[in-house]
Amino acid sequence: MTVLYFAWVKEKVGMSEESVSPPPEVATVEGLMDWLATRSRRHAEALGDKKLVKAAVDQVHAPLATSLKGAREVAFFPPVTGGRG
Repeated sequence: MTVLYFAWVKEKVGMSEESVSPPPEVATVEGLMDWLATRSRRHAEALGDKKLVKAAVDQVHAPLATSLKGAREVAFFPPVTGGRG
């Protein structure tokens, strides 16, 4: 599976993407975040506060409980703010 990182999440992790093979017990977006956080201090800092990170599975916005079954790509990014400046 390919994991993509955007904006400050990318800066904290130190890369824009990586290819990973999580163990079978990693079944959801939240499980993937927890598993990735064990890979390095940088991952832990980027993904540690789940309220600050949004996800997409195969380019569709996904809540933390979303299944990873069949997923080819998971992206992590900060919440997007809108409005007029």
